Amino acid sequence: MLGLPQRETALTRGDDDTIGMTQNGMLTMAARRVPTRWILAWLALLFVFAPACAQMVPAGDLAADARVAAERRVPLLLLFSEAGCSYCERARQEFLLPMQRNPEYQEKVIMREVGTDSSAAMVDFAGHKTTHADFSRRMRVNMMPTVMMLGPRGDTLAEPILGFRGADYYGYFLDQRIDTALAQLRRTR
Repeated sequence: MLGLPQRETALTRGDDDTIGMTQNGMLTMAARRVPTRWILAWLALLFVFAPACAQMVPAGDLAADARVAAERRVPLLLLFSEAGCSYCERARQEFLLPMQRNPEYQEKVIMREVGTDSSAAMVDFAGHKTTHADFSRRMRVNMMPTVMMLGPRGDTLAEPILGFRGADYYGYFLDQRIDTALAQLRRTR
């Protein structure tokens, strides 16, 4: 092939069976490539499965969260979602989780997630025990995902974001609602 000696032909092909060959005391490209392939395969698996594991903090005790929010003078952002909702997953993964990890947003808002189809126990703003599903019904949430900005007493501070119409302006809408809620809280309290 190409007039090259057999050993050099194998080296240019990059065959994995050339691992044991050396040329001038150096390992061949194929020998150096095998561990790299395994490392890249493991990293790819981590990136594939890591987002599926990442979740927002589920609502547990909104009365306690509201006390912290009042002290910090920040709103509570509640994501109302449903299991298996691909739009909820996109809003969570592409926008809300990165915001939750961002120190700038940690100073602006407290984020929690409410599963509209979940029987998980929680405490509402008044300190009453309820479930995620019952709380969602009381809040009249019927479109997924819904994002609400609420004050320490559970009052609505900005217009809710209903649904997920695409990624183009979703981040803008979230920032706008957070800023509106912050201004409302800091102006009236």
